[in-house]
Amino acid sequence: MILNHLWGLFAHPREEYDLIRKETLANKKLYLAHVLILAAIPSISSYYGATQTGWSIGSLEQIKLTPESALIMAALAYFAIIAGIVFMGLFIHWMAKTYGSSPSRTKCIVFSAYTATPLYIVGIVGIYPNTAVSLIGSIIAIAYTVYLLYVGIPRMMKIPEEQGFLFATSIVCVGLVLLVTMKVVTALFWGMGYGPGFEIIG
Repeated sequence: MILNHLWGLFAHPREEYDLIRKETLANKKLYLAHVLILAAIPSISSYYGATQTGWSIGSLEQIKLTPESALIMAALAYFAIIAGIVFMGLFIHWMAKTYGSSPSRTKCIVFSAYTATPLYIVGIVGIYPNTAVSLIGSIIAIAYTVYLLYVGIPRMMKIPEEQGFLFATSIVCVGLVLLVTMKVVTALFWGMGYGPGFEIIG
C-alpha cells in the first residue's frame, strides 16, 4: 500500500489524496507505521553518507563523522522529523475548524506525513554527500511538497478550492517558522559544544 501511495502522489496526486482520505480512518495503525518508516529515510541515508562516504570541500581532505556522533545526529534528526510531522498535523487539525472542517487528528497527521513525501525521498542523496546536489534536490523537493499541500488540502479537508488555498498558505507560513526554529535550536546546541565529532581522512 505504501508504495502505491508514493507513486500516486507523484503520478496523480489529486486522486491519491481522495484515496488516502477514504482509507485513513480504517487503517490508522498501518498509516502511522508508514509515517515512521518514511521519516527514517533521510536519517539512515545521512548516517551512511556521513560515516562511510564522507564529503570534501574543494581540494581539502575528506571528512567523515565518527559512528557514535553520526548515530546521535541521525537519531535526533529522526525524532525532529517525527515531531515536525505531528506538530504540523495538530496545527492543521486546529486550523481546520476555521474553515468549517472537522477531520480527525490521525487524518491530519497522516496528511502532514504524506505531503512531506518529496522531502523524505530527497533524503536519499545523503548517501553521497554533495552540496550542489543536496541544494538542487532540496529546492525541487520543497517546491513539490508545497504543490502537494495546495492540491491536497481541499481534498483531505473537503473544503472549496478557494478556502483550501488560504488554508494551505497558512500552513506554509507555519512550516517556514518551524523550519527556522529548528535551525536556530540546532545552532544553539552546536554553540554549546554538542556538535558532531569529525574524522579527517588524508
